[in-house]
Amino acid sequence: MQDIKDIIKKKSLKGDRRNSYEFQAYGNLLADELGDVPHRSLYIKLAKSTDRVLLERARDYIKASEHAVTRGRLFMWKLGELKKEAKQKEKEAKEKVETPDLHLPQK
Repeated sequence: MQDIKDIIKKKSLKGDRRNSYEFQAYGNLLADELGDVPHRSLYIKLAKSTDRVLLERARDYIKASEHAVTRGRLFMWKLGELKKEAKQKEKEAKEKVETPDLHLPQK
């Protein structure tokens, strides 16, 4: 059995020089997974400003699609669809709160 020190030396675990913050690491991970490294800054911006749940759902959708040719394009399309759904749900919830049920009991 090996010591943990030896395993770490073999793996040479070092931090990525491109990442100072967590959202940068997540954006870089997305760019690498999608094979869209030239648009790395876009994914970092999305990781910083977009709800992580939406990003994860779009990422899971891409992982499940085996025959995707342009994974970056499919990711952006799915993210847009998820944002539309979230906005629609928010709008419906807001309308539900603003319009109370006007069925008052009859005397």
